[in-house]
Amino acid sequence: MVRSTVEDLKSQAGREAAAGVASGMRLGLGSGSTAACFLEHLGARLASGELTDIVGVPTSIGTEKDARRLGIPLGTLGELAPLDLTVDGADEVDPHLNLIKGLGGALLREKMVAQASARFVVIVDEAKLVSRLGERTRLPLEVVPFEFDSHRAWLEALGADPEPRRNRNGDVYLTDNRLMIIDCRFVNGIDDPEELERRLAGRAGVVESGLFLGLAHEAVVAGTGGVRRVAPAGGGELPLAAGG
Repeated sequence: MVRSTVEDLKSQAGREAAAGVASGMRLGLGSGSTAACFLEHLGARLASGELTDIVGVPTSIGTEKDARRLGIPLGTLGELAPLDLTVDGADEVDPHLNLIKGLGGALLREKMVAQASARFVVIVDEAKLVSRLGERTRLPLEVVPFEFDSHRAWLEALGADPEPRRNRNGDVYLTDNRLMIIDCRFVNGIDDPEELERRLAGRAGVVESGLFLGLAHEAVVAGTGGVRRVAPAGGGELPLAAGG
C-alpha cells in the first residue's frame, strides 16, 4: 500500500469521525497522524460555521499546537470532564475493539482522556486490524527514568523483548510528561492482555501501558472498500482486513 493511499484512508476516517461531532460537545482530542486528520476536518467544520460552541482537551503538546492553529477552543480535563466524546487513533485494534496505543508517545495522556469520556471512538485504516494484540507492533510502556533498566528481566519473564525508545540521534526518548518509554515486542502476540495489564499496573515505576482494554465504543475503519463504523455488541467482533 503506497503512502498516498494510506494518507487518503486516514483522511477518510478523520472526516467520518468529525462528521459525528455535534455543536456544544466537550471533546477529547487524540494524538498522532490519524487523529491529526480528524482535527483538520473538525477545524474546517468550525471555520465554516457548521459547528459552534465546542471545546477540546488535547492529549499532547503537538495536538494542542494543531488545535490552536485550526481555531479549536481548548480547556482542561479538570474543567470539562466528563467529556462527551474522544476521538483518537490506534496502532492495533483487535476483534473486540481492544487497542494498543502509544507509538506516538502520548499514551498516558490519551488514556486519561479516554477514561474521562462518555464515548471513545477510534479511527484507523484497515492495516491496523489484528487478530491478537501485539502481533504486528510493540507495546509501549511509559516508565519513570529512575532505574528503568531494572524492568528488563521482569518484562522478559512476561514474554516480552523490551527496548528503551530512543530518538534518531540515539538519545533516550522522553514523553511530554518527561517520562521514558520501553517498547515491548511479543513475538507471538499477547496471550492474555487483561492479565498482562494487571501485572503492569502493579509494577512500581511503570506509570502506564499502551493497552487500552474495554475503552473504545466504536471503530471508524477506512479501507479500500470505503469507510465503515463498527461497534461490537452482544459479543460481536470486528471483521479483519484481508491478511489480518
